[in-house]
Parts: sequence; C-alpha cells; structure tokens
Amino acid sequence: MAEIAFYAPLKSPGHPIPSGDRAMARGILEALANVPQPLTTEVVSTLRTYEGSGDASAQKSLEAEADTIGKDLLNSDASRQWRIWLTYHNYYKAPDLLGPVISRELNIPYMLVEPSRSVKRLQGPWARFATLSEQACSVADVLMYMTDRDRPALLEALHNNQRLVQLKPFLAVAANSLPVINQQREHTQRLISVAMHRHGAKLDSYRAVAKALEFLTTPDWSYAIVGDGPANNEVRALFEPFGDRVTFYGRLEHAELDKTYRNSDVFIWPGIDEAFGMVYLEAQAQGLPVVAEDRPGVRDVIASSESLLPGNNPKAFAQAIDKLLLSPQHRHKTGRRAQQYVKDHHLLASATTKLATEITRLLESAS
Repeated sequence: MAEIAFYAPLKSPGHPIPSGDRAMARGILEALANVPQPLTTEVVSTLRTYEGSGDASAQKSLEAEADTIGKDLLNSDASRQWRIWLTYHNYYKAPDLLGPVISRELNIPYMLVEPSRSVKRLQGPWARFATLSEQACSVADVLMYMTDRDRPALLEALHNNQRLVQLKPFLAVAANSLPVINQQREHTQRLISVAMHRHGAKLDSYRAVAKALEFLTTPDWSYAIVGDGPANNEVRALFEPFGDRVTFYGRLEHAELDKTYRNSDVFIWPGIDEAFGMVYLEAQAQGLPVVAEDRPGVRDVIASSESLLPGNNPKAFAQAIDKLLLSPQHRHKTGRRAQQYVKDHHLLASATTKLATEITRLLESAS
C-alpha cells in the first residue's frame, strides 16, 4: 500500500484534458517515484473542487461531497499506511477540502505544493472557498511555492512551525533527453504558440498576439497555433486577416508537439494571467527563444529578461519577434541559453532532490 497520499483538487493527473496543471501534477508524481529509497505514492481522490463561477451553492455541494469522500478515505484500509499527505495546488477557486482534515485525523504531516493566499477573496462570491484555502495553508507543515508571485503572501502569514521553500516549476524529463539544437538548418521565420482556446485570459493573450502580428516587418513569416477549446471560433476569427500564414494544429499529443516545436523558430505567448506557463519551459527545452510579456509568474520561467516585454505594447512585442527572426545567429544563441537555463533549473532531477529533502525532514520530525 502507498505511503504518500497525493491529491490535486484543481485537476487530477488522470484528467482527460491536457493543461499545465495536469502536467505539473503528473510531474510531481514522477519526481516522487524517483526519490532515493522512494516511498510509494497513490492518487487517493479525483474529486475536482474547482468552482469558477462564484456560486455559493455549488461550493457548498462540493464541500458536502468532500466530507463524504473524506470519511470514506479515513475508514479505508489504505489510509492506515499513509505517512504523508501531499496536495498539489490549493487556491480560492479549488481549495483542498480533504488534506487538512485527513492529515489531522491520521496525525501525519501535510504538504502543500503551489499554494496561494488571497485575503481579498475572503469577501465576495468565493468567500467560503477562500476561507477554506487559507485554512489549508495555515495548517500545512510545508508550503512549497513555485514562483515569487505567491511567496510574499505566504511568507507574511507563515508561523514558526511551518517551512516555506521553493519548488521551481519543472518538466518531468532528464537533461540527456533534450534535443541537440540544430544550428545548420535553413533560415526560416516560423512562429509558434501552444495554448488552449479558452475565454478569458487565454483569449486575451491570443488577441495580444494578433495585434502584434500586424506590426511585424519580417517577410514570409508563418505562425503555428497548437490548441483547442470552447473559444476556438473566436481564436480563429482573430487570425483570419493573416490568411494562410497562420496554421491551426488543434490539440497535439506529446510526440507530435515536440516535433512541432522543433520545426519552429520562436515561441510567442504574452502570458496574460498565467500562473507561470509550462509551455514556456517546453519551448525553451526544445531550444526555442521566447517572446513573452513581463508578468508575475511568467518571468520566473524565462531564461532572459530580454525575452520579456512590457504588457499591452504590441509594437514592442513585434519588434522583439523581428529581432529574433531576422538574425539566425542571435536566435540560435538565445535558444541555446534558454535550453541551458531549463537544464539547470527546471528539470526532474532538481525537483526530485527538493521533494526528497522536504519529505525526509517531515518523516524525521514525525518519528
């Protein structure tokens, strides 16, 4: 039986729709499986507590469902073997409704990876869920934040019995699996973005890209858009003025996505309201330079500050793209630096070491 109870309230590792959250949840499981003398890990629930509308009755129903599930878990034979409860991603729209109660009842350490606090949400339509999210943060033994965006609020409320440590966002791959960058290939001007077609922030980022493309001076550029979703029609409409320069690939599986990255030259994505953006790590790992907006979270996963542009400035965004497309030497240098940055800071080995260190400390203190 498993010794680490793993739970992801926003999106379970087995969720059918790909996203950065799902990828990160899977990555944590992979890292846990690779720690020295590993403890076995089990995904103990697939309950999704995400409530995106601010509907108090829906939140109340989820809380009741979690209460039932929690009681069943506590009464299960498996729970007798759990030595640590680890939850990935607790925040006001998807609080951990299981871990705090179960870890207390079992008297085992409780870890949160990528928690966030939002005091302003304690008022308004998510008040109850925000309160529960804050309570989870308050009782966790270890808070592992991923970007500097979340650190200040966590640090401000930290008490003496908690540890606050950083676990940088990472790709669940080894350094030797990354491709050798081909510097001899023909000079092309191929842009790429990888993002779901969702209303809200994703659609806003696509709008920003469409505005920037109007200012490009590079001749013969092309643009690959990888992704799908409920805002598909709106996204396609944004790029109709550019005709066959823009190609829609829909949703791609891992191998095809890596191939599409390798056939591209520059990854472009503003990153409006991104927590950090796994796609930036994926693109840089393939040796692609990135053009993004300088935003909290996003800047934590980008190799060079030169790749970060002011928000809401499509002309500056376009100029940064032109600089990379028109200078193969500069593009290759930036891409090499980007890949090395990912190797040094954002791969499986470093994440495994950090998780193993914190788990060891918790088990030693609990014994």
